[in-house]
Amino acid sequence: MTEEKLILVDELDNEIGVCEKIEAHQKKLLHRAFSIFVFNDKKELLLQRRAVTKYHSAGLWTNTCCGHPRPNETTINAATRRLQEEMGFVCSLQRSFSFIYDAKLENNLFEYEYDHVFIGTYNDAPVINTEEASEWKYESLELVKQDVLRYPQNYTVWFKKCLDRIVI
Repeated sequence: MTEEKLILVDELDNEIGVCEKIEAHQKKLLHRAFSIFVFNDKKELLLQRRAVTKYHSAGLWTNTCCGHPRPNETTINAATRRLQEEMGFVCSLQRSFSFIYDAKLENNLFEYEYDHVFIGTYNDAPVINTEEASEWKYESLELVKQDVLRYPQNYTVWFKKCLDRIVI
């Protein structure tokens, strides 16, 4: 993993510093993040399966895209940038909600994020970056929710935490 700086925040999302990405995940430091949920006109969610080479949550299904803004980068600009980098397209994104979550991951890592959730619409096939995602599919929200209930181990922790709050 290349060095990447994250924005550390307090519980009101006020910036309080910066930190290297792996250090933030090792020390469980609250940092700004975003999650993107893109739907097609049939109201199907574009899911991605994280690449098996990812440093955490490898091989798990999750929302369309997620990431972290860089210092001096707005969250919406970061979300647009990452969507292009991971999934090969850009679409209009609307802020939906924000929440804080924390979770213990494998490899002695933690997620402790102030997560901004965005929703967008796109109807074509993505051109995935295989360093980020190994597969993709469009799936109805109802079928996704049923699958998460049956096989929760197949999905990322942040995806499961915000899925019921997604309204399209």
